[in-house]
Amino acid sequence: MRASLLKVTVEGRENLSSLGEKGKTSCVFVANHQGAYDIFLICGYLGVEIRWMLKKELEKIPFLGIGCRHAGYIYVDKSSRAAVRDTYKGAEEALKDGASVMVFPEGARTHDGKMQPFRRGAFTLADELQLPVVPLTINGSFDVLPRMNDGKFIKRHPLRLTIHKPIYPLSQGHENIERLKKESYEAIGRGLEVRG
Repeated sequence: MRASLLKVTVEGRENLSSLGEKGKTSCVFVANHQGAYDIFLICGYLGVEIRWMLKKELEKIPFLGIGCRHAGYIYVDKSSRAAVRDTYKGAEEALKDGASVMVFPEGARTHDGKMQPFRRGAFTLADELQLPVVPLTINGSFDVLPRMNDGKFIKRHPLRLTIHKPIYPLSQGHENIERLKKESYEAIGRGLEVRG
């Protein structure tokens, strides 16, 4: 990020205080996915130990796959109910040291800079493990390196990471999952800059 000479602003860090000292209570972070620089922004500036949840297909990429596995990242296997259950067990194990999970619930980077509908996976995990969800809004990453521009030069544009208040589970099951998903989507959406 520094090598790219990008100006970064982080807002709402105080919202992590309810997660305990230095954010040591595990949670599920969810963010909109604007571009490749989202990952650098979160890893460099969130300031909390996280384990990424990744598509199982990424495990096959040379070096990246094994590197992420050794870093304790969690590969999501949706091939069967048993595989999904194993994913949750793996996530629970990865969070025992107080780390948190990071998920892009849109599933992929946006094509047009606008937020896409959220999938249920991150919120089902939060429901299963009864963890709070912390929404993050990313602004500017689409302007730096959009999906359609992969492998080309970046454009210098300010980046802003907004950390919203945690959303705690109120129950367990379908209604709680849908509430977590809806409230997270709304919080992230409120933080997005209007695109012209």
